[in-house]
Amino acid sequence: MTRRAAPTANAAARSAEVVLITGMSGSGKSVALHALEDAGYYCVDNLPPELLQAFVALEQQHRAGRVAIAMDVRSAASLPLVPKQLAELRRHGVQIKPLFLDATTDTLVRRFSETRRMHPLTRHTATSSTQDQQRALVEAIELERELLSDLREQAHVIDTSMIRSAQLQGYVKSLISAPASHLTLVFESFAFKRGIPVDADYVFDVRMLPNPHYESALRALTGRDEPVAAYLRQQAEVTQMLGDIQHFLDAWLGALARDHRSYVTVAIGCTGGQHRSVYLVEQLADIFASQWTTLRRHRELDVG
Repeated sequence: MTRRAAPTANAAARSAEVVLITGMSGSGKSVALHALEDAGYYCVDNLPPELLQAFVALEQQHRAGRVAIAMDVRSAASLPLVPKQLAELRRHGVQIKPLFLDATTDTLVRRFSETRRMHPLTRHTATSSTQDQQRALVEAIELERELLSDLREQAHVIDTSMIRSAQLQGYVKSLISAPASHLTLVFESFAFKRGIPVDADYVFDVRMLPNPHYESALRALTGRDEPVAAYLRQQAEVTQMLGDIQHFLDAWLGALARDHRSYVTVAIGCTGGQHRSVYLVEQLADIFASQWTTLRRHRELDVG
């Protein structure tokens, strides 16, 4: 039986892919890690930053494949090491895809209250009142945001405030399947009444446009349905808005790509996130698909 020769270090480096998941405690990092495990990644949770380079080198020797690593504020003292380590890994040909999971403070407080888990930066005592504990939790969340700000700045952010676990899994899988060397445009529709996504790089408000909700035959449909699309195509304001957003993105996407941005999230919001914003996301994703990798999300619809 002939054994295959082990790949050289350089060959392993060229084929290595590392998805680094960071983010706020309670934002869904475990869900994201499980999604990557299902997609065939070798996953490690809470890896100390000091071990990042050594671990990647070891995985290159054994697998030279795809690795997903989760880090968080439990390693707060050594998190400042990570940006420099990532730059070093990239210089050696390792493909890095950093994802940062975020959520609003109110959402995180609710999740911790529902699960009765302690935030890693809080210390509850038996004598603390509920009010004191909640105040301590909010302070811990804000401190965590500060400690993770540098990692957030360098990663693609996913706002998990309004999405379910199944949606998050789908988002993660679509992001990691996009080409790493090419700018990826994420178009996302949302409802203003449920809050603006915190992961958006650009937000466009289209609530002033004619609303299909007030047409009884269209109310139960969405912007992905042809009758709604036909109605909106007939509205001059909708055509103008579509053209204005397209013109803005045409003017600046090249500069963003030259600035080595991997992902840009463009959020389109209307009142209910069902008709106008959905239609515009679909149109924009089609328009830009010939130039860039495009992904589409519909926050209020992608719940099934």
